[in-house]
Amino acid sequence: MNIQEYFTRISYNESHKDADLQTLTVIFQHHIQAIPFENLSMHCGETIELDLQSTYNKIVRKKRGGWCLESNHLLFWALQELGYDVCILGGNSYKPAERAYTAEIDHILLKVVIKGNSYIVDAGFGGAYQAWQPLMLISGKDQPQIPGIFRFTEDNGTWFFEKVKRKHYIPEQSVPFTDTPELGNIRKIYTFTLEPRHINDFQELNTYLQISPENILQKKSICSLQTTEGLYALVGWTFTKVKYNYMEDVDLVQITTLTDEEVEKTLKDKFNIVLENKLVP
Repeated sequence: MNIQEYFTRISYNESHKDADLQTLTVIFQHHIQAIPFENLSMHCGETIELDLQSTYNKIVRKKRGGWCLESNHLLFWALQELGYDVCILGGNSYKPAERAYTAEIDHILLKVVIKGNSYIVDAGFGGAYQAWQPLMLISGKDQPQIPGIFRFTEDNGTWFFEKVKRKHYIPEQSVPFTDTPELGNIRKIYTFTLEPRHINDFQELNTYLQISPENILQKKSICSLQTTEGLYALVGWTFTKVKYNYMEDVDLVQITTLTDEEVEKTLKDKFNIVLENKLVP
């Protein structure tokens, strides 16, 4: 494994001699704009191995993406290589349909400490809930970014992560709408504690996510990538393009339904992914 090869993969060619916040922010942005959040392996009959060399080969050499366990594990390695004080944390994601957080840890995120300040760095949430910059770990403070306003609140050692939602404008539908059955415009994302974890703590989860029929990742093939203006998302045969803040506090959302041939072409054109095995969306 080679940090220079990783930099080439994410198209990063600036100086990285200082393990500071500015460098972290730029590397993070390159990472999320180059490496899709995707679970395509599960829908191509491939097994996802949770070890660094496999993840590195898949994402860096084969130019694939990965889900949180892979993308954040690779980022963890890269940041360690660059001399950052970084550790792995475990999160419990929010399930809107059940209006509850998962009972078991099902997400991996990173905490980076720079000059005594802690930041949450998470390149593995994908879609519209992906932050574009490291977030300062501070309770109750709004942290506006291009995707929206993010916020942490801490209660008795448990941290809650949420995002203020914007309205959506879909050209085919003349009125902006909000895609939420919940009241209000806050979308809960996940909770976590600051207990440091090791990647091996997630081996069982990695296996479970690949075999559990209950899991959303089993039901649908997902591929999303952050762009300079918003994001691309391919879920099953549905391709969505989002442009953030198209109008004041409104995101532009364009949705297209694709054929099987178009799915393959879209993966190549929009996500730079060419699969080795046949995808069953």
